[in-house]
Amino acid sequence: MAKQMRDDEEQLIARSQRGDVNAFNELILHYQQTTYGVVYRMVGNADTAADITQDAFIAAFRAIRSFRGGSSFRAWLLRIASNMACDHWRRTQRHSEESLDVLADEDEPHAASDLSSLVESGQEANPEEYLLSQELQGIIQRGLQALPLDQRVAVVLCDIEGLSYEEIALTTQSNIGTVRSRIARGRARLRLYLDQYRELLPRNYRLPTNKE
Repeated sequence: MAKQMRDDEEQLIARSQRGDVNAFNELILHYQQTTYGVVYRMVGNADTAADITQDAFIAAFRAIRSFRGGSSFRAWLLRIASNMACDHWRRTQRHSEESLDVLADEDEPHAASDLSSLVESGQEANPEEYLLSQELQGIIQRGLQALPLDQRVAVVLCDIEGLSYEEIALTTQSNIGTVRSRIARGRARLRLYLDQYRELLPRNYRLPTNKE
């Protein structure tokens, strides 16, 4: 099944490189939600994220002939989108980014899937749980916005979108060691930020205290 999907994608890419707009639109449908999700987590505004995502797709179509087969199309597309999101962020920010001065090593006490599960949203079993979930989503987004931009990009790509270190390295044009460092530091800073809202967090995501 995975091989068939890769073959189908390669055919769509080849047709897109010949100027087939319909093939490119079909290709983009596979990555539309992922791309928008990455951009939204980076800029924090739904309308702006939608505009940047649309611009990224237009830029990708114009540059599709430069894509080389054998590499990750998803990483290539997300590099375009994340670069545009970073450019927007730098243009619109007039103050230094808030950051938490925390050192971290690569062996974080929580797994990447923890953050992914925290950002999953939807109607909960009752209205009170739903409201708490929505409140947590806003807190997570503010925590992401407080990260230095390079760490925010790495954490979003890894822990929310599930890209591998190799794909993130391709997307951000960094080496894997740099990617690992950014993710580790970003996780630590975000975790410390979120721990201010301990009552909304699952126990396995909280920083330990003397009482726990």
